[in-house]
Amino acid sequence: MVKKTGKSDGGSAADSSTIFEKKSRVFGIGQALPPKRDLRHFVRWPKYVRIQRQKRVLVDRLKIPPMINLFSNTIDKNQAAELLRLLKKYAPETSAEKKARLTAAAESKAAGKDTASEKPLIVKSGINHVTKLVEEKRAKLVVIAHDVDPIEIVVWLPVLCRKMGVPFCIIKGKSRLGQIVHKKTATALAITDVRAADKAAFGKIVDLCKELYNDRFDTLRKTWGGGRLGQKSQVVMDRKRKVLEQEEAKRMNL
Repeated sequence: MVKKTGKSDGGSAADSSTIFEKKSRVFGIGQALPPKRDLRHFVRWPKYVRIQRQKRVLVDRLKIPPMINLFSNTIDKNQAAELLRLLKKYAPETSAEKKARLTAAAESKAAGKDTASEKPLIVKSGINHVTKLVEEKRAKLVVIAHDVDPIEIVVWLPVLCRKMGVPFCIIKGKSRLGQIVHKKTATALAITDVRAADKAAFGKIVDLCKELYNDRFDTLRKTWGGGRLGQKSQVVMDRKRKVLEQEEAKRMNL
């Protein structure tokens, strides 16, 4: 007679604890999908992306001369927003606005009316025009973009502004300056005069620019940039420093 084998009480209790059976997943071909991972390290990025990242690393590693490092000292976000808000009030007219103005002037002249009008107050653009205004001391404020390429176009402009006593500031984004004058980019802008209603706000901006750049120019022109070590180099330097500290502590105990 065959003896029937049955499950023990302990086994039946363990099996009845859950109604779901645990199944191990097999991540083979045609099997379960693997969990999601960060695959950015394995992606072959386009060449322009690699060049951008390599340039960023070089800028951090190499020592940057003071006059070029000066362009990394930009005004903050709130100050830039206030300055751009003021510049937009003095943006030059567009092609459509110019056409409408000339048409209205021609109609007035044909009707025999006086067409004399005051010279409009607009922001000046163009590196040659801005340079001439600074040399003639007609510019009240010069705004320079920090990402001009090549940098040699504007690297000398802060020195000229300081020599002629013209307040200047450096702002992030040549494209933002270009939007003011209806162009893609702009290297520098200059303000020659403002309306009476904006003189108080303009005076605050000028005082801020003098405090940040003109008054600190002797310090800024001696401050080097870059020279940051990589992560591996920092670990090595930290180990050397700890060893030296331990040796110094032993020497002091003796």
